[in-house]
Amino acid sequence: MIRTVWVGLCLLLSFTISAEGLPQQSAVPGGVVIVPLVVSIENKPVVKYKHRQVMVVQQDQQWLAVVGVPLTATIGKQTLTVVSRGSTSTTLFEIEDKAYPTQHITITDKRKVNPNKLDMNRIGPESIKIKKALRYWTDSDTLPPQFIWPVEGRVSGLFGRRRVFNGQPRRPHSGMDIAAPTGTEIHAPAAGVIRDTGDYFFNGNTVFIDHGQGLVTMFCHMDQIDVVAGQIIQQGEVIGTVGMTGRVTGPHLHLGVSLNDQRVEPRLFFPERQAIEGDEKE
Repeated sequence: MIRTVWVGLCLLLSFTISAEGLPQQSAVPGGVVIVPLVVSIENKPVVKYKHRQVMVVQQDQQWLAVVGVPLTATIGKQTLTVVSRGSTSTTLFEIEDKAYPTQHITITDKRKVNPNKLDMNRIGPESIKIKKALRYWTDSDTLPPQFIWPVEGRVSGLFGRRRVFNGQPRRPHSGMDIAAPTGTEIHAPAAGVIRDTGDYFFNGNTVFIDHGQGLVTMFCHMDQIDVVAGQIIQQGEVIGTVGMTGRVTGPHLHLGVSLNDQRVEPRLFFPERQAIEGDEKE
């Protein structure tokens, strides 16, 4: 027998969250929703959303599911599958629509917009490697402390923008871009394990940090990588430097956050930053 529990949107938005490290909530495509689970506190439940395991943390004698919502999510009710003590139930939550602007970008290297056959032979295996890093699951009962910003700089590209390269529509922007000079040190936002590194056709030099329970940060277009796969990293440690490798128009860091294999708004995990002249606006 499967029970269904409905968690209203108003409850989600008003639910008090105080556990250290929990992100801000944003019940929209590309956002994060924190769902209280009506299950026994004695055993940690296993929760899945769109066939992916979801982060579960404990606060005030209650389990919370911390859910990353894909940019492609259908507006309205969403379903979580919850397994606790051998019993399966479903919990519903709701997301609202959000209109993301369109960004037009000119790329001088036309192969970075329309790769040739040899490029595609490279891109295919790279995509498999990237997916493996982003889908890696590390069991954990704790959350990292609040993230710190990996670099300081002007925000040159916000999350969710619908990208048009040389007049050709492409996938929405899956992270945020922070412009900084080549060679600027990049610091780990929180402790974790270097899940993988590599030099990719589109992303350039890239590092993935696994923070546990499906939370992975991604750093792209780096000039230099100073860590290796499997290395344990502490918050604030240098993982490399800003560059302009891969598909870029200038030196910057592409900062991505993946939660249950869904790319979500990075700013939900970081403290509010002071606006800098030239920041891209909403």
